[in-house]
Formats: sequence, structure tokens, C-alpha cells
Amino acid sequence: MTHAWFKTTLAIAVATASCQLMANGLAINEQSVSGMGTSFAGRSSSAQDASTVFGNPAGMSRLQRAEISGGLAAIWADTDIDASAANTAPGTNKGDIAPDAQVPFAYYVRPLDDKWHFGLGLYVPFGVISDYEKSFQGRNHGLYSKVQVTTLQPTFSYRINDRVAVGFGPTINKIDGKLTSNPMHSLVPEAQVRIKGDDIGYGYNLGVLVDVTDRLAWGLSYRSKVDYELEGTIRFSDFPAIPGLTPDNGRFNGSLDFTTPESVDTSVTYQANDKWTIYAGSTWTRWSRLKEIEAVYATGSVGEELNWKNSWAHAIGVAYQLNPALVLRAGFALDASPTTNEHRTVRIPVSNRKIYSLGAGWNIDADWTVDVAYAYVKESKGRVDQEDQTPLAQNYSAQYSNSAHGLGVQLTHRF
Repeated sequence: MTHAWFKTTLAIAVATASCQLMANGLAINEQSVSGMGTSFAGRSSSAQDASTVFGNPAGMSRLQRAEISGGLAAIWADTDIDASAANTAPGTNKGDIAPDAQVPFAYYVRPLDDKWHFGLGLYVPFGVISDYEKSFQGRNHGLYSKVQVTTLQPTFSYRINDRVAVGFGPTINKIDGKLTSNPMHSLVPEAQVRIKGDDIGYGYNLGVLVDVTDRLAWGLSYRSKVDYELEGTIRFSDFPAIPGLTPDNGRFNGSLDFTTPESVDTSVTYQANDKWTIYAGSTWTRWSRLKEIEAVYATGSVGEELNWKNSWAHAIGVAYQLNPALVLRAGFALDASPTTNEHRTVRIPVSNRKIYSLGAGWNIDADWTVDVAYAYVKESKGRVDQEDQTPLAQNYSAQYSNSAHGLGVQLTHRF
């Protein structure tokens, strides 16, 4: 039984967690509030400020002066759980598993000459939290999960000619993960497994931006995969005296190979006239890298199937220049889930999403701009049918309904 608990916890320590942020799977979209207002349509073709370091590094070539952009997006999520009457384990299903979250970001860009720009970005590309009540009926499958990736990206762009620019930046990524579960709660209510691990991985972000005409721009950006080998500890607490759990007070060293997926974003920005600008874009993410993962521990290794699939997100947006100082924005996006009813778990109960957003940008003067945005996320209902991997056979079935509100603010200073 010891190995069964180990298999079902360490193997999913980092790859399965859930928080209703504005992108599906483990990804986060909140790296720019100016982009949030149009549901991130035009992310790779519209270089509005220094946050283009993330959206498309080639866009830095459009910035005429040095500038700093920083901001914060706050997320309030809601989850309703309709548990099946067929569940045999005792417990509750209160829902509201995602605590309030804040996603900060900061960017700096400066021209080096008429061809080259340098930029630096600090942001969170992946980050998820799920926190069930201690009495959760499915807590043998998951109780608390937290995963966060923080990225530092130095970047250069080069303007090839008046129409075409390219950009490239390596990424330095720090991942931290924590997971808890209660695999034998029907026998020992206080028994828990706690897992923590971290690592640093390296990748890159590159892009191209083309002014097709004076009014139409096309952009393409690519974010690479990043490989991690998380090393940390697994601790068994309040378990009965079972062989294999007594050495070192039930604490073991373990590691987990994990890869965050690559993604491609392409978009167009069309300035219809002096008032209206139209944005459209699509993002492809290679979530199929999470088909399975392998955990390694003292006595061997084990694989865990996830069976995630590649997914697409599509967005459209508009901006209206009300006057020289104020621009209004709106957007809509469809974001497909990487998982299905067959493979969805209590840690990742995400489904297909619709995202509605509104935003505004106010040029206080030539040097200062404030952007604000609001987004509402509504997910399709998703089914969880999860089998217990231990001899206790406490299966869990429920229907999840997720939604979220997001509010962001960003300040840009040019000098």
C-alpha cells in the first residue's frame, strides 16, 4: 500500500493543480493589462508598451523611448461541485477550491540605437492553486496543490527594415510545487502525504513582427518548452506504523521530471481608421507533452498517465480611441481545455472556457499611461470520474462548474 500512495502523489506533484486563471491548463495569461482588455487578441502583433517583451519580443522595436511597465492582476474564482450519490467515501463537497490570486509583472525596454532594443521582463507564465476543505470527499485524490513558475527574460530586438523586426530572449525559470493528499482518510482521518520540490529551467522566447501595410500588422511568437527535474521531499505524517514509512520519521527524497509546453501565438492588428483598431489572434499549446510523467524515488520509478491533448485558444478584440488621451477596449476569447471528461481529475477540473473582457488606457501625459481591465471567465461543466489507485478503492465522481472574475491595473512610464 505504501508504494500505491507514493505513486498517486509524487507522480502528480507538479503536473496537476487547478486555479481558474485566464488561460487553460497550467498556463497564465496575465502578463499585460493593456492586452487583457482585448482578451489578449493581437498579443503578438500589437506592441502597445513594454509588456511586448512577453507577447512578442520583436515588438520592442516599435517603442521610441525607454519605458517601464508594471502591474498586477487579481483573480476571484468560484467553483461549484455536484458530487455523485454513488461516492462511498465520507466527506463534504463545498467547492470554491481556488483562493483569491494576485499575478504581478514588470518590464523594462530601452532603444540601443535605430536598429537594436534591449528589454527585461519578470512575470509568471504558469501558476495554479487548489485548496479543498480538509473534509473534502475526494481528498484521497487531492487536497492542496500549488505550482508557480517565475520567469526572468532578458531580450533583444532587431529591426531588419522599415517593415520587419525580429526579437529573441532566453528565459530563466524557477518552479516551486507543493501537494498534499489524504490517501487513507476513511481509516486514519489525520494521515497526510506532503510533497514539496523546486528547480530552475531554461528556455527562450522569439518572435517576428511585420507591418504588412501602413494599417495592418502581423506577428508570430514562439515560447519554448522548459524541462525541469524537481527535487524535494515527501513526508508521511500521522500514519499508523506501517513498514516503509518509519525511516527518518516518514520522510523521503524524491524527484520528478516535468516539462512546461511550448506555445505559438499568431495575430493581426488592423487600424481601420483614426478611431477603431481591430485585433484577432490564436494560440496553440503543446499540452500533449503531459501524456505521462515519471517519478523517481528510493526504490524505483513509476509512471502516471495524464493524457492531456494539444489545445487552441482564439480571440478577437477592438479598441476605440475616444480622444487623444483615452482608449476603450473589449474582447472575447474561446480557450479549449487540454483535458476531457475521461481524464479530468479533482486537481485539474478545468473545461472549455469563454472569456469576456473590457479595458481602458489613459495617457495622463506624454510620459505616463494607466491601463485597467476586467475579465469574466465562464467554463463549460466538466465531469470528474476518478478511480482510487489504492486497495481502499474510494472512487470519486462529481460535476464541476467553474467561473472567475479578473481585474488588472498597469502603469507605464516613459523617459
